[in-house]
Amino acid sequence: MLRVVHVDPDHADARRVVAQLDAALSAITGESGAASFDPEDCRGAGACFVLAYDADGSAVGCGAVRALAGDIGELKRMYARPGSGAGAHVLAALERHAAACGYRQLWLSTRRVNARAVAFYERHGYVQVAPYGRYVGRAASVCLGRRLP
Repeated sequence: MLRVVHVDPDHADARRVVAQLDAALSAITGESGAASFDPEDCRGAGACFVLAYDADGSAVGCGAVRALAGDIGELKRMYARPGSGAGAHVLAALERHAAACGYRQLWLSTRRVNARAVAFYERHGYVQVAPYGRYVGRAASVCLGRRLP
């Protein structure tokens, strides 16, 4: 059984899981993605950082929501250790949090080369949206979004 809990992004387990995410992204894309994330963005109203723990108490996944614009939140730093099954649990927890904060949509950006991530989001109802913010004009990125129930 997995449990997902809200933590500060500076929590020791969060730092360990984010380091795993950085390594995985570096292997896939050549960059860790760390430059596009500020931990301060997931503190305070309308934001959160979560960790997924497996039955043994090991942190196996993470993710964050931050305010983007108006009623749109942005998913950041999503990761699930391969084979853990944590991805769907983390995403569901972040979507619930976002809806409770009044967001009507969640958007994200990932690298096109990260086919596993793109397929994961598409399976969960995310579709392409126009590039936004720093992703405008970046052909390597794909922006995805979903309306929240």
